[in-house]
Amino acid sequence: MSALRKRTASTVREKVRRSKTRVGRSLTARKRLTTSEASLVRAILTQPMDYMDSEAFHVPRARQLIFDQADPVRRADVGWYQPLMHDATKAPAKPGASKESIVLTRAEEATLFLQYNFARFKVATLQQRIGSKTPTPKQGEDLLHWYRLSRALRDQIAESNLALVLAMAKRIRINPGDFADQISEGNMALLRSVDKFDIGRGFKFSTYACRAILKAFARQGMKDTRQRQRFPANFDPDMESVDVSAERRRQGEREGASEVKQLMLENAVDLSDIEQIVLQHRFGFEPGRSGRPMTLLQVGKLIGLTKERVRQIQNKALAKLREAVEQRRLPRAKRTDRPAAGWGFSAS
Repeated sequence: MSALRKRTASTVREKVRRSKTRVGRSLTARKRLTTSEASLVRAILTQPMDYMDSEAFHVPRARQLIFDQADPVRRADVGWYQPLMHDATKAPAKPGASKESIVLTRAEEATLFLQYNFARFKVATLQQRIGSKTPTPKQGEDLLHWYRLSRALRDQIAESNLALVLAMAKRIRINPGDFADQISEGNMALLRSVDKFDIGRGFKFSTYACRAILKAFARQGMKDTRQRQRFPANFDPDMESVDVSAERRRQGEREGASEVKQLMLENAVDLSDIEQIVLQHRFGFEPGRSGRPMTLLQVGKLIGLTKERVRQIQNKALAKLREAVEQRRLPRAKRTDRPAAGWGFSAS
C-alpha cells in the first residue's frame, strides 16, 4: 500500500513539474518582443512622457478604480467628417457615413482624460524605473501596453471633438484655396490641447480647446501673410476658379481677332491701299514692325492726313471686315452672292 502511495505521489509531482514547465515556456514565449516592438520600446524610453497628475493615481487599486469601475464612454463616429475631406479631394465619400457627431458629457470627459493621463503616468513611471538600463521583457510589455493605450485614448478624445475645429474655422475668414491647410492646423492644435488639458481644474475641454484652435488659426494667418509678402509671385492663376462664360467670351474674341487679321493680310475684302496702311499701323499688322499699334494722330502724321480723316478710313475698313466675318458665319444658303474675285467691295 505504501509503495502504491509513493508511486502515486511521484506521478503527481511529475505532472505538476511538467505543468509548471509548460506554463513557464508559454510565459517566456508571450513576453518575447518582436523586432519592431523592441524598436518602439527604445523610442519610448528616449522621449520623456508628460502627464497631468491627479490624486486618483496614487491611491490603492488606482487602475481598477479608473478603468474597471468607470462608466463606459460613448465612442464617436467620425464618418460625418469624411465627406468634408472627400469634397476637397473629389473622391467618393464612404457609403452610409453619418452626418452627426456626439457631444461628451462632463462625466464622460472626466473619465477619458483621467484614463488618458493615468496611462501616460504609468509610462512615465516605467521610464523612471528603467532609466538607462535594458528593460526586462515584462517591463517592455507593460511599457508597450500603456503607451498604446494612451495613444488610443488620445485619438478617442480628439475624434469626439473634431467638430470644434470646423466650428472655429467658420468664425474666421478662410481663403477657399487654404481650407485644407487651415483644417490641418486646427487638428494639430486640437491634439496639443488634449495633451495639455487638466481636467482637475473643473472646466470643459471645449473652453480650452476653442481658444487654442483660434490662436493656431491666427498664427497660421500671420505666417501666410508674411509668406505672401516675401514671395508675392506664389499665386498660381491656374488654381483659381474659372468663370466658364467669361472664358468662352475671351476665346471667341481671340478667334475673331485671328480671323480678321487673316482676312486683312490676304486682302480678301478688297481693301484699298490707304485702308490697308491705316489698319496695319493702327493695329500693329504692318510686316516687319514689333506689333505695337499707333494712335490716330501718329498714323495721320505718317501718311499726311488729319486725325479725323484717318478715323473715317479706319471705320470704313473695319465695316468691310465686319461684314465679311458675318457672311462667313452665316449658313451657306443665307449668304449674299458675291463676285468670284474677293468679296466684291469697292475700294475707297
